[in-house]
Amino acid sequence: MNDPATVSQLTELIAALDRRLPHVERDGEADIARDAARLRLKAVARLTELQRAARAATATTELAS
Repeated sequence: MNDPATVSQLTELIAALDRRLPHVERDGEADIARDAARLRLKAVARLTELQRAARAATATTELAS
């Protein structure tokens, strides 16, 4: 199932993480930056998975027609 709301939320999350600027002067910033990078990778992977599923569903529907 490809939920448009989920795709939109993942896209927004990725954009927000891309806009984030590290504040190296803050304690724990390295951990925060590392966690943000991991979260971005997971979000991109999930978005890619949803897009592939949508393409496969479209192709299956077209073949059935």
